[in-house]
Formats: sequence, C-alpha cells, structure tokens
Amino acid sequence: MTRHPRLQRFMTGKNDVKMIELGVDTFGDITRKPDGTLVSPAQGIRDVVEEGVLSDQVGIDFFGVGEHHREDFSVSSPETVLAAIAGRTERIRLGSAVTVLSSDDPIRVFQRFSTLDAISNGRAEVILGRGSFTESFPLFGFELSQYERLFEEKLDLFAAVRRQQPVSWQGSFRTPLRDQLVQPPVENGLLRTWIGVGGSPESVVRAARYGLPMMLAIIGGDPARFVPYADLYRDALGKSGSQELPIGVHSPGHVARTDEEARDELWSDYRQMRDRIGAERNWPPMQRAEFDAEADRGSLYVGSPETVARRIASTVRTLGLSRFEMKYSAGMLPHEKLMDSLALYGQRVIPMVRDMLSAGGDGEA
Repeated sequence: MTRHPRLQRFMTGKNDVKMIELGVDTFGDITRKPDGTLVSPAQGIRDVVEEGVLSDQVGIDFFGVGEHHREDFSVSSPETVLAAIAGRTERIRLGSAVTVLSSDDPIRVFQRFSTLDAISNGRAEVILGRGSFTESFPLFGFELSQYERLFEEKLDLFAAVRRQQPVSWQGSFRTPLRDQLVQPPVENGLLRTWIGVGGSPESVVRAARYGLPMMLAIIGGDPARFVPYADLYRDALGKSGSQELPIGVHSPGHVARTDEEARDELWSDYRQMRDRIGAERNWPPMQRAEFDAEADRGSLYVGSPETVARRIASTVRTLGLSRFEMKYSAGMLPHEKLMDSLALYGQRVIPMVRDMLSAGGDGEA
C-alpha cells in the first residue's frame, strides 16, 4: 500500500494505550485550490477518500462522512465514499456523520451499511440523526412539518430491522411489513449504531430507550454544559435496565504546529463557513473574539498538538466519553491543510491524549 509522505513527517515513535476511540469526521466541504478557486464537487469527493486513507495510516480510530444536499458540501452519499475508503484501508472504522434517517428509507439505510460492513470486513457503523440542515426533506418529498414524527417512526423501523430477524411492523409513512427478513445481514453481530443528539433532553432519552450509544454534537460553548445530558442518558439507561453504553462527542477543530499557526490558518475559512450558514439562521456575523473564546474554552479544538490534546482529554474526563470525533474540515480550508491536520492529529494528538488519560489527569492546567 502506498503511504502518504506526511506519515513520516509527523511520526513520534510513541506507543499508545487503547483507552478511548479518537476519530475524525467531515462533511466533504468544498475547498479552495492554491490559486484561490474552488475545487469541483467531484474533486472534493476524491480528496475525502485520500483523507480517509491517510487517517487509517496515521492511527486514527474512526473516519466519519456526513450526508448533505447543498452546494457547499460535496458528499450526498456517504456510504459510497466510505466503500471507496474501505477498499484502500485496513483497520480504521468507517461510518456516517450523520445519516439523515428522517428523509431516507430505514431498510435501504440498513442494507447500504450492512453492505459497507461486508466490504470493510466488519468496520462499518452508522450515526442516525434528524439532520441540522433541511434540504433533504423537499428533495425527497417529505414534509418538514413532520420532522419529529418521521424520525421517531423511521428509527423504530430501523431498530427492528437491525435485530436481523423477520420483521412485522406497521407505521404511518409506509406500507406494513409482514414477517420480512432484510438482506444482506451483518456478518458478525449487530450493526454498530449511534444516535446523533444536538442537545434536546427528548433526544437523549430516546437514544437510551432504544438502547443505542449517543453521539453529542457540541459545536458551541463550554463542553461542560453537556454534563446534564450525559447524566440524563446514563440515568435513563439505568431506569430501563440497560447496560452502560458509549457516549461520544463531535466537535470542530484544526491542528497545526503552533497555536498561532492553527488559529491563523482556520480563522478566515471558519468564519466564512459559519457566517454563510448563520445568515440562513439569523445569526450575527462571527467576530474574532468569539472565535478565540471558543478556541480557549469552548467547543473549537484548534491549536498545537499539545493544546488540542489537553482540551480533548479534559472533555473526555468531564463527560465520561468513549469516543471523541473532531470535525477536521471547515469551509474552504484547503485539502493540503486538512491532510497536515489529520497527520498531526493521528501521530501527535492521539498518543498525547491517551498518555494524559492513563496518567489520571484531565489534561487541563
């Protein structure tokens, strides 16, 4: 297998102890070329594949690809991209970030991921969510007014199919199933499935009710404010008689050799992405002081390997996490910068986080 040149540039030689899954994810943001022009969506997809291959080589545990149907993101079919990555990787787990179940068919979602699981020799997983963008609803003929009901019903059907037994099921949005077995099955065990949660107590309790791991999307503010959600989830699991299940966090970040370099590289592209989305949601424009505050104490993991490692270790300790995922892509930030960030994250940040956690500290001064 051809190895990326960055693999040796950032090697540390440390042995890391497996304590937590440390992954990355991307929405396949449309990036800019060195001359400032934008890459095509097709090139953006090819770049994501290369980023997934590098992630495997530098020791990252999980690579996630989000589903979007907008011109600023290149990936609308994560499973297809992940299958391409699976054919060129050996160990990294591969999944969505997230799959918008509300506007999809639960049976087809299961089939696509069980197929990915076969291609990757058991490395597939899916994160199911309602999606923070709504373009898929009119695109696939669903009423946005049924946002909540669609997700609840489709999650119920997916949970039934995931058990890999003949399914008899009836709902409001599709014809009933009568003793139907869905193919192909997952080869070994059940498809690893998470519920993506944006921060509503109802979503937290629902994840516990279905006995599925919870992935918290923390994209603003102090991560410690999500402690009540982690506690609520564990309490709901206990009341339902379920065993303790993993909790993960997805947050944005960027790694460079120094704190100043990382912030300077990320600031402009992050601001443009945030303001573009914010304009659709009536958010005020982002100021540099807000960006720096998020990098200092919030949910933006940007800085040198040491800084990012300390901040991740602190969040892991605070929330009792089993996985941390860094969204390493941010607007038009070039592919080359993303590759450098991934290499530093895998070869420098991950070993330091594990060292900090094994030493018993929270990583923060």
